[in-house]
Amino acid sequence: MKIVFFDAHAFEQEAFESANEALGEQRHDLIMVKANLNETTAELARGADAISIFVNDNASASVLDKLHAVGVKYLALRSAGFNHVDLKQAQKLGFRVANVPAYSPYAVAEHTVALMLGLNRKIVRASNRIRDLNFSLDGLVGFDMNGKTVGIVGTGKIGAIVAKILHGFGCKLLCYDVYPNQALTTEYGAEFTDLQTLCAKSDIITLHTPLLPETKYIINSERIAQMKRGVMLINTSRGGLVNTADAIEGLKSGHIGYFGIDVYEQEQGIFFYDYSDTILQDDMIARLMTFPNVIITSHQAFLTNTALHNIAETTLYNVSQWAAGKASEHEIAV
Repeated sequence: MKIVFFDAHAFEQEAFESANEALGEQRHDLIMVKANLNETTAELARGADAISIFVNDNASASVLDKLHAVGVKYLALRSAGFNHVDLKQAQKLGFRVANVPAYSPYAVAEHTVALMLGLNRKIVRASNRIRDLNFSLDGLVGFDMNGKTVGIVGTGKIGAIVAKILHGFGCKLLCYDVYPNQALTTEYGAEFTDLQTLCAKSDIITLHTPLLPETKYIINSERIAQMKRGVMLINTSRGGLVNTADAIEGLKSGHIGYFGIDVYEQEQGIFFYDYSDTILQDDMIARLMTFPNVIITSHQAFLTNTALHNIAETTLYNVSQWAAGKASEHEIAV
């Protein structure tokens, strides 16, 4: 098949070329496009059988209409999340849609804990001081992770691995999920509870739930008020889980003591791009960057060699199944 990759990045090209070569005579024609998918760029897919999209591409109903008009039949997502795709419209137009459900939950879980440690032990501030030849320790006091209560919101593959890692640190685990993972109770002593109790009792709260209508702004001013003063809040899942304006107010008041994010509700058009020679136009993220107790990474939690190769192999597997007239087990139902 001819596949147009929207929002293609240099860091993923080697993995896709390698995975494609491994298919031998069954390899596909890969067309890499830097532009995001939207109503204007959909025309670039003309003549392609399939497109592959990333987390910040726009596959809304109007964009799907344009893709259908230029002959595209398949959507291969390079992500686990699919909130950027209008699945009902995709079904109506006859598109087949598949994702990469588990590229490397370890990558995201390990990055999550790295943000916790970086904030706690003030690694970025300490490193910057040393570069200025300032070797003082004032203002760098952290806390022992051992014995702290960590609230894990969402206990799927990633949340479960976070629980495993934090259990190794000696943390007490509180969990919230509409489908409790009882294995975490058996193996790590995790306690499942309601979200209000989790917020009230946790020293650290980390988010690992998908972005759905019912989880949009699951962290807002009301929820922040329920948290311990000085709480650490981590989000490596989806930006829309947190009302950023409310989080900023929490930081200003001191109610949120630490904030670590790898995702941001308005990250589209910002994350993955270099704006070092321009003026940043997003006032909210610019405000977040002024806090010394905030660490922001640019949606890089997934970014390991293992994850990139798994994404490439699964994405091309999905397309290969379609090319062979078969269904992929990774197809998303409405």
